[in-house]
Amino acid sequence: MHLTKEEERLLDSENETISECMRILVTLGKFFDADRLIDIKSAHISGISYANIKDEGLEWLKSLKARFKVPTTINPAGMDMERWREMGIDHNFYLKQKEIIETFKRLGAETLLTCTPYYIKKVEFGEHIAWSESSAVVYANSILGAMTNKESGISALAAAIIGKTPNYGLHIKENRMPTILVKVKGDLSAAGYIAGESLSNEVPYFVFDRKVAKWELKLLGASLASTGNVSMFHAEGITPEWRDFEKPKEKIEIEGKLDFDCDPDLIAIGCPHVSDDELKLILDLIGEKRVKKELWIFTSRDIVNRNRKIVEKIERLGAKVFCDTCIVVSTACEKYDCVLVNSGKALHYLPKLRGVEVSFSDLKRCLEVATDG
Repeated sequence: MHLTKEEERLLDSENETISECMRILVTLGKFFDADRLIDIKSAHISGISYANIKDEGLEWLKSLKARFKVPTTINPAGMDMERWREMGIDHNFYLKQKEIIETFKRLGAETLLTCTPYYIKKVEFGEHIAWSESSAVVYANSILGAMTNKESGISALAAAIIGKTPNYGLHIKENRMPTILVKVKGDLSAAGYIAGESLSNEVPYFVFDRKVAKWELKLLGASLASTGNVSMFHAEGITPEWRDFEKPKEKIEIEGKLDFDCDPDLIAIGCPHVSDDELKLILDLIGEKRVKKELWIFTSRDIVNRNRKIVEKIERLGAKVFCDTCIVVSTACEKYDCVLVNSGKALHYLPKLRGVEVSFSDLKRCLEVATDG
């Protein structure tokens, strides 16, 4: 892999953090046969929750002596930073989580604490970025037309400090070519969960039997990335690059229907974080009904702040709208026996990470369960 003289100087820098980050990027580039490093416009880093990185991760973060060179955002934390007591988080966890966030601030991150930074920060078509958080990666590539591989939290952090990433994978146009045509009907989150199990490393080209919303595509991509190593898809007539390649000859059909069922004592919506449109839809679907079961909705604080009246109405009906965190990266749901979700990502990760049973349904049915009791 070719390095410029400036990049070679960074690799040999007396600043251990900078040289370590360069070694990470060079090693990654050589492994994937990258020809060079390319400049990036932004970075997004996962691995923020204390529940995931523990003391070892915190100590490593504190050891870093540099600042991010490009605009950098970070993923959800392990709790709502203002309502952590309400979530049942203990004080020691709060202090550790706060220290992690303060460390990222020192490094120069904007602490949006969301897995959907694209709802807050504009991302341009064709931009090279270095994002971790698999659901954000697939959204950025597919819906926005930005270019990123699925980075780890560490490689995204290294890219943020150096301002560059190796040129391989989905940074190269021909690698974004669709490889299989998938006809889909039914729930898109469920369809993504099913498709991901058989389409690992593919670039699907989706054809839907109805008009779909962008938030549904977000759930589709999050499920795809969770059950399969999928970082991009095309959707006919919707996504920005669907006309750029020939339509794949190989075809399959998928019905978005999953059979996971238990009696829920918690309903969780917002994995990935809900959008402005989803908040409005949630309120419309609840209507004038009272929420009778525990209903948690997760989104970013920015989304809440610009939808304050909607959020207040939702909470007056008995739901809770939490910020800064999500059901997957927080330990708060571990006291529940069964969690009902509309997210294939949550369905995939909650049993593994939080040890709880999971039931699945679409958004409308989830809210019916929450209000029917």
